[in-house]
Amino acid sequence: MTASPRGLLDGVRVVDLTSIVMGPLATQILGDLGADVITVEDPRGTLSRVMTAGPHPGLSGVALNLLRNKRNAVLDLKTETGRDMFLDVAATADVVVTNLRPGTLTRLRLTYADVAAVRPDIVYCQAQGYPSDSEAADAPAYDDVIQAATGLPDAFRRFGGEPLFAPTLMADKVCGLTIAYAVLAALFHRERTGEGQRLEVPMVDVMTAFMLVEHAGAATARPPQGPAGYSRILNPERRPQRTSDGWISVLPYTRQNFEAIFRAGGRDDLAADERIRTAQARIDHADDLYRHVAEILTGRTTAEWLAFCEASDVPTSAVPTLDQLVDDLDEDIHPVAGRYKVIPQPVRFSRMPGPAVRRPAALSGQHTEEVMDEVRGRTSSPEPGNGPPRDGPAAGR
Repeated sequence: MTASPRGLLDGVRVVDLTSIVMGPLATQILGDLGADVITVEDPRGTLSRVMTAGPHPGLSGVALNLLRNKRNAVLDLKTETGRDMFLDVAATADVVVTNLRPGTLTRLRLTYADVAAVRPDIVYCQAQGYPSDSEAADAPAYDDVIQAATGLPDAFRRFGGEPLFAPTLMADKVCGLTIAYAVLAALFHRERTGEGQRLEVPMVDVMTAFMLVEHAGAATARPPQGPAGYSRILNPERRPQRTSDGWISVLPYTRQNFEAIFRAGGRDDLAADERIRTAQARIDHADDLYRHVAEILTGRTTAEWLAFCEASDVPTSAVPTLDQLVDDLDEDIHPVAGRYKVIPQPVRFSRMPGPAVRRPAALSGQHTEEVMDEVRGRTSSPEPGNGPPRDGPAAGR
């Protein structure tokens, strides 16, 4: 596939049968890369449209970015008309992404076999909480449930004494990224061989693998050489540190880093300490070393430490608030919602020009008529643009 001003995935059509965050994030990534993403939305709407306050009905702050670079068709898949229309769209697609449960897909008759019957080389990505060959295959699964099942609360317990959930949709977002790379790999395989395939992305498997990259640790050896859990990460002293006027994150990593911090704090004795001589010693004594660093950092301002660490090549960062991060984003103008902040496409390609937002987040059902006319051969695919939305009828209502 050749890159174009419209994106690296120009010419690839993705049918997005997903909701909430995991699936929509994956298809947003594919849309940002230039794919023609057609979201098929239930007549009742999707939760991402109302997750937070927003500037327009059905366009929450989350939806303004999560639903960008997609067209939207409302189809009632519980009706024969809606199902037939879905298969008409799928027959023109390269990819179908769904996070409906296996039982639901079977009842709707929209399994891989059903879609492959109308598009044999389809890349069909099915994401759900648990593997389809497990007893829990059809169990409901949301971010908190998957975090709980895959060790994240236990990591918090070992860090701070109490099991907690990460204050972000960790499982949804990690799984969304996994869906995106799995689809791209399958498209690459199809480009080479002409073969489509079914992909399965069980959230519990993704997050287990994610958590155990470092935390399997010494427990992976047979016999185990120690308990699971990477001690430096689970150290309660590993946290942002106070300065004389705020907060900072300073991570001395090498012997030279520790020496610089200790000498700056007037602790030449610690700069000569055996506990910083080797990487293993620094890991073994991380709690004491981090505590000493934290004590030293209270003696200067955040700005002073940032300047010192930059000059001394010590890894460091300020600790901005979430509001500050949002304030730093660029703005765009939505045709009905007005000005809003754009979460950037985070990868910079030297041969993929253009803004992150080629098509603003659509209203529910905005493109139903357009998409159905197009897939039935009555119109050609429109260029993405920022024109005013046009409500389309919802099939099967």
